[in-house]
Amino acid sequence: MATGIGKFYGQFFKSLLNKEVDFDTDTIKVVLCTSAYSPNQDTHQYFSHVTNEITGTGYTAGGLTLAGAVVSYDAATNKIKLDADDASWPDATLTARHAVIFDNTPSTAATKPLIAFVTFTGADGVTPADISATAAPFQLLWDNAGIANITVA
Repeated sequence: MATGIGKFYGQFFKSLLNKEVDFDTDTIKVVLCTSAYSPNQDTHQYFSHVTNEITGTGYTAGGLTLAGAVVSYDAATNKIKLDADDASWPDATLTARHAVIFDNTPSTAATKPLIAFVTFTGADGVTPADISATAAPFQLLWDNAGIANITVA
């Protein structure tokens, strides 16, 4: 089971305002990456910036489609929240450090907008950690607060 704190890529908002992402119709996916990938929240905008996608039994390159991906706004808290159903690779042998969420609808990696990423953490909930599964389910259990959220000021 993998958990961690999600963050939006800063360039996601540029892609969103340029109408490059449509949560109503586009296919939103999640890929897993090794510790060799260093997410850059400020400069990474497209899937072509993502490196070191994992390989392993039970994992298909290009990731998994996120069921129930939605962006919502809570007027009481002024928060925009990205959420989806938990994701699972049921019989996997792999090791991952990051989950990267992106819009898979455009045709090339250079035009597939990045949305958010989660860096997995160890038992303390803070220190980045590799998470492994050996012939077992590898599950992404999104936080109750959503994958990532931002307060509108």
